[in-house]
Amino acid sequence: MKSANTKSEKRIRRHKKIRSSVSGSAEKPRLSVFKSNKHLYAQLIDDDSQKTLAVFSSLNLKDSKKKISEQAIEIGKELAKIAKAKGVTKVVFDRGGFVYQGKIKALADGAREGGLIF
Repeated sequence: MKSANTKSEKRIRRHKKIRSSVSGSAEKPRLSVFKSNKHLYAQLIDDDSQKTLAVFSSLNLKDSKKKISEQAIEIGKELAKIAKAKGVTKVVFDRGGFVYQGKIKALADGAREGGLIF
């Protein structure tokens, strides 16, 4: 059996392991996070009906001159605002195989500040 060699293959393997235990529902959707080299994306997903409830990313921000960690906090707050408008307060956090530090942690903290519970 071939082992995962590249950084992205290792992240995908970790994400598959996380996804085996983390699942979203209509009452408690999954807050999925993805980061690329330039941008940060977050979405609320109902895995039961396979629907995306809300999406927000660094592409949607008006002020892109801020530090990426400040942008991550703002993304979390904006996603929480959209979620509350749809009647969602509790979520399950899916870090997407990324380490829970830096941008990922900042986004989670921003979502908590915005009123999401996880």
